[in-house]
Amino acid sequence: MTERFRRTLLVLGFLFAAAGLRPAFPAPAAAPAAAASGALRIIVFGAHPDDPEIDAGGVAAKWAALGHKVKLVALTNGDIGHWGMAGGPLALRRTAESHAAAGILGTESQVLDNHDGELMVTLENRRTIVRLIREWKADVVISHRPNDYHPDHRYTGVLVMDAAYMVTVPYFTPDTPPLTRNPVFLFSEDHFERPHPFTGDVVVAIDDVMDKKMGVVDAMESQFYEGGCCDKPSGGLPQDPAGREARRKEVREFFRKQFASTADRFRPKLVERYGADRAAQLRYAEAFEICEYGRRPNEQEIRSLFPFFPAR
Repeated sequence: MTERFRRTLLVLGFLFAAAGLRPAFPAPAAAPAAAASGALRIIVFGAHPDDPEIDAGGVAAKWAALGHKVKLVALTNGDIGHWGMAGGPLALRRTAESHAAAGILGTESQVLDNHDGELMVTLENRRTIVRLIREWKADVVISHRPNDYHPDHRYTGVLVMDAAYMVTVPYFTPDTPPLTRNPVFLFSEDHFERPHPFTGDVVVAIDDVMDKKMGVVDAMESQFYEGGCCDKPSGGLPQDPAGREARRKEVREFFRKQFASTADRFRPKLVERYGADRAAQLRYAEAFEICEYGRRPNEQEIRSLFPFFPAR
């Protein structure tokens, strides 16, 4: 859809509003198969190609394995996220890595063509987020929290948070049919304390999909094996097979500890969900905070949206 057509529809929406009428929104070309099958639809936003995969790759793989539909969206193309290359070649490389990770997880992926480090909270970006959520017909939306060390992370959180509720407002971005029900909006885990610490409202064990999540780490070589924008390996990248394998093990061990730290941090929550005996054996988890601006799910709905917990 061209920008001129979008603007025309927007003007028509205002005219309908002024006349007290509701516009007839264009129907999607075809209803998603998932809607007919009753599958859940989840969209995960991250600032860069690798953020949604690392933040929610485990639950994404679990949802996908059950036949639910998951889309991972990077709001920037990551074109300055490497110490030794940048620009178009890096953006293309990171997009390819994102698609490879989606193949491992069983999800879809999309990388928006915004420059890394330059994401801003604008009306047009808010519209883009709203359109993506509406087009996906999302039941669950996940993003960063709006307080973070990286401005792209912060603004991703703000943009997605600002889309909450607006996805149901008919005359906001009227070129895309509004959702009839607000999704559940969630924030992915972080360790920042201000203005308030992260609360693990929903904590999911991911031991059974750790091979896939570690496969994502392997697939995103530019960020993890090679060190991304600021973590060039001491002494440079190894060139011999033994050195490369040692580097690979080093990176995998770093992330193994990171994913294990979530299970340790929220062990009481795992006990609540899985029982004391099983929780004591769980090693890896992902955690999410419920955003109060989206739909506030009760316990029954949490279990329906996260159909991974054992029956009580």
